[in-house]
Amino acid sequence: MAETSVGRAVELIRQMMRSQELLPGQPLRQEALAERLGVSRVPVREALKALEAEGVVRHQPNVGYTVARLSAEELRQAYLMRAALEAVVLRELPRLSTAQIIELTEINERIEEAAEAVDVLRIIELNHDFHFVIFRSSGLNLIVDEIERIWKMTEAYRAVYIYDESARRRIVREHRQLINALRRGQTERAIAIMDSHRDATPAQLAPALGASLPLPG
Repeated sequence: MAETSVGRAVELIRQMMRSQELLPGQPLRQEALAERLGVSRVPVREALKALEAEGVVRHQPNVGYTVARLSAEELRQAYLMRAALEAVVLRELPRLSTAQIIELTEINERIEEAAEAVDVLRIIELNHDFHFVIFRSSGLNLIVDEIERIWKMTEAYRAVYIYDESARRRIVREHRQLINALRRGQTERAIAIMDSHRDATPAQLAPALGASLPLPG
């Protein structure tokens, strides 16, 4: 029961970050969160510890927990790590089956529907599913687990990007391009599409973070 409550608290706190109810740098008061989530302070405390281990929240003695706030340089490095690891995964990827291509196409169609409805939380969920259907197909689970850790750490910033209408259209369009490259077994083209797709987030957010983010060529 306690474990279920902790898992539920983790997911609800994530949703609050995705919806921008909780913003980077914002203090996290355990009593207020417990009341907001309808749980006791124990699962909230354990949820915050779990999120701290992922780098999603930070803890300071005598201060408490805050939503992790990344500098422009930290965000740049996170995306550099993703670029390196995702290229490795895509190069190890076997030719996707017809069933996998169909699955990716259907997920992207649902993303398009959510984009038209401006359902940002749904887009975030489906976008994760889309990418990790691809990554997990590589069988490189240790590497994919690390990609997911970085993915979670930067999720609040990706959510800001998805609130932009042109960004939502771009996501759907580039997913289609990626599906076509994977269907044809065009590995290097898939990597190039993924690089452009990924780098749009830090490029757009750099001004808001107070610095330019030079991206890998």
